Amino acid sequence: MFHVKLPGQDAIARQADEHLLTHQVKLPRKVVQRPLQQVAKRLAVALLVLVATALIVYFDRSGYTDNSDGSVDLLDAFYYATVTLSTTGYGDVTPTSDLARFINIMVITPLRVLFLIILVGTTLEVLTERTREEWRLNRWRAALRDHTVVVGFGTKGRSAVETVCATGLKKEQVVVVDPSPRVVDAATADGYAGVIGDATRSDVLMRAEVHKARQIIIATQRDDTAVLVALTARQLNRGAKIVAAVREEENAPLLKQSGADAVITSASAAGRLLGLSVLSPAAGMVMEDLIHQGSGLDIAERPVIRAEVGKGVRETTDLVVSVVRGHRVLGYDDPDVGPLQLTDRLITIVRVTRSSHVTPGIRPLGNS
Repeated sequence: MFHVKLPGQDAIARQADEHLLTHQVKLPRKVVQRPLQQVAKRLAVALLVLVATALIVYFDRSGYTDNSDGSVDLLDAFYYATVTLSTTGYGDVTPTSDLARFINIMVITPLRVLFLIILVGTTLEVLTERTREEWRLNRWRAALRDHTVVVGFGTKGRSAVETVCATGLKKEQVVVVDPSPRVVDAATADGYAGVIGDATRSDVLMRAEVHKARQIIIATQRDDTAVLVALTARQLNRGAKIVAAVREEENAPLLKQSGADAVITSASAAGRLLGLSVLSPAAGMVMEDLIHQGSGLDIAERPVIRAEVGKGVRETTDLVVSVVRGHRVLGYDDPDVGPLQLTDRLITIVRVTRSSHVTPGIRPLGNS
């Protein structure tokens, strides 16, 4: 990651903050109160305990004595409550009557314990927060296997994640890598784990456990960044499937040479859809419907069932557009397709609704 140095004394602190952010991992968490709100709430409870103790002493002030003047007023009551609850105990204000001592045993002592629990509990929670977070991260890393790493959580990255998750992938199996803390915060708010940092650096990808990932989606804003990320990711994980997006079509071969298994040219794809919509608005609507997953028409990949073995492509109940046989993708009209085999997979066009459930065995194109 390259840092821009600003003039003045804030440059060193700003660089230090950026260095820390580069190595930060964020996990999705439940909605909780803000730390300042929690501290303020506990301080308010502690103050309420202090006031209650002072009022109890003041109402029973005849049972107390002050070594300075012999009488106890409201200020002396608050003073006694403060030194008693804090366990300081100077002994200049003391209970002398039996009633005052009984109240100290039954009321003041429990309030003292409650007061200490509130203050000490807050301190311990602050001190142990980092330890709990480290333990949570270690447990997350140990359990993470065959997950999906998404580099870049802009429009392309978010749409890719939503498409994959719509077919049954759990959000806990997705890790987002992005240099922007705000973007990672948005990802964790949606339930994904996030890593803040430059994905071209191997240490950042290692924190995303990319070496144990099953799929890597590269959706960066710049093509040169996508090439560097693909090179680094392929070096760390030889077996993962890497899918990347580029803006310019001329950069697609370079990205494939860098280790990407599939490259999507976003600019040309959008241009083709625009041209198709001009020439044939209906065809453009169908293509747009296929692109947006979750309703209308979708493209899905499923295995051949036993009842379809030996039949032709047109004899199936679904609209088959291609047959995946081994490492080959055959069109529905390819003469080599012949009868369907049990090991084949069918790429079909299906109609779904937002209320439809994911059918077992059906998955988006390209997953393995």
